[in-house]
Amino acid sequence: MKIIGFAGFSGAGKTTLVERLIPVLKRRGQRVSVVKHAHHKFDIDHPGKDTFRHREAGAFEVVVGSDKRLALIREFDAPTQLGVHDLIAELDAGVDWVLVEGFKHSDLFKLEVWRAPAEAEDARPVRYTEDHFIVGIATNTPQDLPQATELPIFDLDDVDGIAEWLLLHAERFEYKVKHHG
Repeated sequence: MKIIGFAGFSGAGKTTLVERLIPVLKRRGQRVSVVKHAHHKFDIDHPGKDTFRHREAGAFEVVVGSDKRLALIREFDAPTQLGVHDLIAELDAGVDWVLVEGFKHSDLFKLEVWRAPAEAEDARPVRYTEDHFIVGIATNTPQDLPQATELPIFDLDDVDGIAEWLLLHAERFEYKVKHHG
């Protein structure tokens, strides 16, 4: 499995880029999974559903499946900090690509998603100058990057070009399993 992260500030366009990249990779015969960082308490289940009722009754895990999908919901008794490698370990090993959104401080190769601010006071720092895991930049305004770089720069709308680059350099993104404790 090959892994590429997408790092950037909220509103930069990470989710849209990942959403647009998935079908392009699929059309090229790739199986794609996504790992997404969520903040604090989130829920994918809703009151009144059987799975929600089972969790409310105290189940540690609820797995629900059909002929179309499987979902696993796990409750932690105490706050548990899951790292990106913990989440990757939960994925099907037969997937070709894992697109990781968030986890900007991870030790995974990442594409930085950066937008020039509309106003100077809204400026957000770039990460490529200090994060050696940034291997490329996707931006709407390459001329506004605050520092020159030798990294490949992609237009945010050039999803085909980004996919082509990923596939061309696929072995660079091959995942080495991390042991977690």
